[in-house]
Amino acid sequence: MSATTAAVSARTRHFRAARALWVIGPGLMVMLADTDAGSIVTAAQSGASWGYRLLPLELLLIPVLYVVMELTVRLGATTGKGHAEAIRERFGPRWAALSVGTLLISATGALITEFAGIAAVGGSVGLAPSITVPLAASFLLAVVIVGGYRRVELIGLALGCFELAFLVAALLAHPRIGSVAASLWSGQPVGDRSYLTLVAANLGAVVMPWMIFYQQGAVVDKGLRERQIRLARIDTGLGAVLTQMVMAAVLIVTAATLAGHRSSSLTSIGEISTALSPYLGAFASRVTLALGIAGAALLAGLVVSLAASWAVAEAFGSRRSLNDDPRRAPLFYGIYMICVIAGAVMVLASHSLVRVAVDVEILNALLLPIVIGFLVALAWTTLPRPYRLRTGERLAAVLVLGVVAIVGAGWVGLTLLPM
Repeated sequence: MSATTAAVSARTRHFRAARALWVIGPGLMVMLADTDAGSIVTAAQSGASWGYRLLPLELLLIPVLYVVMELTVRLGATTGKGHAEAIRERFGPRWAALSVGTLLISATGALITEFAGIAAVGGSVGLAPSITVPLAASFLLAVVIVGGYRRVELIGLALGCFELAFLVAALLAHPRIGSVAASLWSGQPVGDRSYLTLVAANLGAVVMPWMIFYQQGAVVDKGLRERQIRLARIDTGLGAVLTQMVMAAVLIVTAATLAGHRSSSLTSIGEISTALSPYLGAFASRVTLALGIAGAALLAGLVVSLAASWAVAEAFGSRRSLNDDPRRAPLFYGIYMICVIAGAVMVLASHSLVRVAVDVEILNALLLPIVIGFLVALAWTTLPRPYRLRTGERLAAVLVLGVVAIVGAGWVGLTLLPM
C-alpha cells in the first residue's frame, strides 16, 4: 500500500469514527435520564424490601426498553417530525392534545421527584432546599438558553456519567453471588400487593412517557436521517443496557446492605444514606448518593423539560429547535422555563421522596398504554416501506403494549380491592 493510499485510508477511518461519535447522543442521554431520582429510589426500595427478587425484572426490561425507543429513532429519522407533530398530522389535533396532556402529567410528577432529589442531596451535606433547588433550576435554565443542541447534549451526557458511581457502590457492597443466584431461582410472591406495586413501579420507571417525546424530538433537532439509523440504533441499545445496569446496581446495593438487616420501608434519601453507612462507610455512602442522584436528577430535569417543550411547540406548529434563538422560538423556550421553574416551586411543598417517587413511577405505568399505543400506531401506519415493522417486530410491539396495559390495570385492581 502506497503512502498516499494509506493516508486516504486513515482519513476515511477517522471520518467514519467522527461520524459515529456525532450520531451517538440522543439514545444515551434519554436512557441515562431514565435512571432519574425517582427510578433510583424505586430500585432502592425494591432491593430493601425484596432483596434480589426483582433483579431479573431489571434485566428483562432491557429488550422492552430497546423495542420501544428504537421506534422513535425510525420515526424521527424517516419523517423528520417529532412525536406530537407526527400524531397531529396523522390522527388530528385532538389526539395530539391527548398525547401531550399525558406527557405533561408524567412530566409534572417527574420534575417533582428530580428537584426533590436535589433537595435531599443538599440536605445530606447540610444545605437547605432554598439554596440547592434554586441553584439547580438556574443551572438548567442557563444550559438551554445559552447553548445550541450539541452543547446541551454534551453537558447532559457529562451529567449522566455521575450515575456510574452506583456501579462502583455495587462492587463496594460485596454482594454474595450465592444469594443472588438463590433469589433468581426462588419463586416470586406474585400474590403480594406490595411486591406487585413495586413491579408496576419498576415497569413505570423503565419506559416513561416523556422519553418517547424527547428521543424523537432530539433525533429531529440533531438532524439525523435514514442513513444514520443503524448508528442511532446502536446508541439506543447501549443506552438501554447502561441504564438498566445502573438500576440493577442500585438494587444490588440495597439488597446486599439493607434487606434482612432493618426495616424494609425507606422514607427518605437521607435514610438510604444512613442505612448504607455501616456497610459502605459514611463518606462513601454520602458521596455515592450525592454524585449519582445529583447527576441523574439534573439530567432528567433537562430531558423532561425539553420533552415537554418540543411536544407543546409541535402541537401548535411553532418553531422548536435548540439551535434557534429564544426570540425566534418563544413558545419552545417559554415552556421549558415554565417547566423548570414550576418543578422547583412545587418540590418545596413535597414530603417523602420515596413515596412520591414510587407513586410517580406507578402513574407512568398507568399512562404508558396511551403513549406506547400512539407510538405503535405511528410506526404501523407512517414508516416508509424499507423501515416498516416486520412480523416479529409487530408481535413484539403488541406484546409490550399488552404487558404494560395488564400491569397498569392489575395495579388499579389491587388498589381497589380491600386489604
